[in-house]
Amino acid sequence: MGFLFRDSCRVGALGLVTLLAACTAVDDGVVAIGVVQGSGTRSPLLGQTVRVEGVVNGAFDRSLGGFFMQSPAAADDGDAATSDGLFVQWPDDAKWFTAGQHLHVAGQVLEIGDDGSSLTALGSAEVTVLGAAEVEPVTLSAPAANWEALEGMLVHISAPLTVGRNDELRRYGSIGVSFDGRLFQPTERTAPGDDARRIAAENAHRSLLLDDGSNRANPDSIAWLGTDAGPLRAGSEIIGVRGVLDQRHGHYRVQQTQAAEKIVRAERPPVPAVAGSVRIAGLNLLNLFNGDGNGGGFPTARGAKDAAGYQLQQAKLVATIQALNADVAALMEVENDGFGADSALAQLVAALNGAAGSRSDWRFVDAGDGPGSDAIRVALIYRASRVTAVGRPASISTGAFAYGSRPPLAQSFRAGSGPAFTVVVNHFKSKGSCQQATSADLDRGDGQGCWNASRVAAATQLDQWIRRDPAGIGSDRTLIIGDLNSYALEDPITTLTALGWHDALALAGVTEPYSFVWDGMAGRLDHALVSPALAPAVRGAAEWHNNADEETAQGYPTGEPGPWRASDHDPLLLGLDFPPR
Repeated sequence: MGFLFRDSCRVGALGLVTLLAACTAVDDGVVAIGVVQGSGTRSPLLGQTVRVEGVVNGAFDRSLGGFFMQSPAAADDGDAATSDGLFVQWPDDAKWFTAGQHLHVAGQVLEIGDDGSSLTALGSAEVTVLGAAEVEPVTLSAPAANWEALEGMLVHISAPLTVGRNDELRRYGSIGVSFDGRLFQPTERTAPGDDARRIAAENAHRSLLLDDGSNRANPDSIAWLGTDAGPLRAGSEIIGVRGVLDQRHGHYRVQQTQAAEKIVRAERPPVPAVAGSVRIAGLNLLNLFNGDGNGGGFPTARGAKDAAGYQLQQAKLVATIQALNADVAALMEVENDGFGADSALAQLVAALNGAAGSRSDWRFVDAGDGPGSDAIRVALIYRASRVTAVGRPASISTGAFAYGSRPPLAQSFRAGSGPAFTVVVNHFKSKGSCQQATSADLDRGDGQGCWNASRVAAATQLDQWIRRDPAGIGSDRTLIIGDLNSYALEDPITTLTALGWHDALALAGVTEPYSFVWDGMAGRLDHALVSPALAPAVRGAAEWHNNADEETAQGYPTGEPGPWRASDHDPLLLGLDFPPR
């Protein structure tokens, strides 16, 4: 037997419906929801038992642990600084409520979640259905000045929202968006310090999560996406969002009550065309590990969890490298397992040579031991029909490269009768594992994260090492390329540019470059820096956004074949021209 909407019927917290011969009148002592919410982040009535009345403003999945209700306009507290919405904890096996039901609720005031980002709620609730009513959404054309004042309320966002974070879309049905276009990492746009902190605060104010009204993992479908469930790249626009403003898991989020009015999906970009007769690519391979090299040995410490995932990962990387049509490719995050036939690097080169349309001319630079003792290393591969390796490879594993920053690898090449040039591939210490950082490597809150001092030391030592001509070819035409784990205006990069190195993307006139998306913000961790002697040879440079903007689910082991989401970093492509000797 269901609810009698024309009567007032008490429902206990265990969901038992008591249908009385004549339903009793609602008790006095009702408090406005806005009074319960208060104007701060926590309720001024925390711990007290209160009675409120409101309208269910959204029908959501039971896994949210309750429902939202909101005061009708005529019954709010008249204070714009207080929210007129409230969450009510309710057992998922109890009789459920639907949008439009007018309720009287008695319960204890709670705060769910961490202090400062908690959701005000009522627990141990008893509910009386009063009838039916409606609430109108608050329309937003810009970020709310105070999201807390809208917690639990129905909102309609008329402004277009730009997708920035899509790594949890297929896992939890949520996506990160921003007002006024996409977000960039603060230190990609400005120097570390006060200006970076200002941009970080602006980014936080412009950010919001859109959610699917459920806490369930790996949903079969995502209602707010509508019938079009194709990949949703960062940079896409979502227009006409409607739902209830929730606060859980540390973020404000709109639990959507219906599909967006319109989704404008960002197109997948073609492979960039760059001028120049010699093409050099840089690619972070996202931990290319091949087990024991014979189909077994999975899972490994990093990379794919099984042989099928590894095969898809390798196929995606082969498709990417083939599409870039590079003569030399600088690689990062390759398993450091030697150079034998069973190594991850040798098998990648074999796969490139065995791919359809290949001239079977790919070779790898054999650095002997390592380089380095880290689980991952840098590597160089090249097309022997297009360029010739000159001299021997060189590396360094002392000082800043003894721990953290992977040892660089240098190899010189010559195209035809042109002059020799040297490619130095690098992978500096990441911004992770901050709990292990000490002293100058601690996060100083200036936007550069932890381990910045180690990255600066690596940049300084790298420059000094290169100036000593480690390749021994007597040429100062040198390219530094790789994942330097530093955004464009952070100390490691500005250290190198102050020493005379030129940003190849800037020389090529690339606007708003980025190669990585983290926490919904785009930025450039991957760089190509040329020496003054090499700068005149730069004819073009580009990034191919085949990875960073893609949904995480498009990668291995679940994604489609082809180059999309082959890694979490976008590849770089540089075009050079050399006069014949």
